[in-house]
Amino acid sequence: MPDDSSWQTAVQRQVGQLGYRNWIVIAEASFPAHSKPGIRQVNAPVEVPEALDYVLKTLEQTENVRPQIYVSRELRSMENDFAPGIDELRKKLQGSLHGHETTELDQQSLLTLLEDASRSFDVLVIRTPTALPYSSVFLELQPGYWDVDSETRLRDRIERERTQKIVRPL
Repeated sequence: MPDDSSWQTAVQRQVGQLGYRNWIVIAEASFPAHSKPGIRQVNAPVEVPEALDYVLKTLEQTENVRPQIYVSRELRSMENDFAPGIDELRKKLQGSLHGHETTELDQQSLLTLLEDASRSFDVLVIRTPTALPYSSVFLELQPGYWDVDSETRLRDRIERERTQKIVRPL
């Protein structure tokens, strides 16, 4: 039987190779396996919240990326009567987010974004034994040292300079 920490070692190694525009999926048990090159899978013997906690702690140790976290819109609407344990999972997920905010999208939209990204960028899927529908968590990696506001300011400045025909020495 493999050491329970072997998944953590694999995640640490692979996260160290990921950057901007790569994705990490902390997947529930029925998440589809992919055969495309560039989509790597690690099996974790822990539930989604524990795997998410570990991945976020690992990402927080790096300066080069930060996660944009997505959850499925369906997760919020699931009732415990139809998916026993879903209420507890939602509570645990909140604790595992380390204060990060999440964006909700329909599950199909998330799968489409992931499929599009996987055409050009690596995706790491961490498959867990969690057997609750819509409980996968999707992380799109963003630059850790450059944010959307900085990029917008830079693009605005470049456009102003272009329209003013200002040439600045390097």
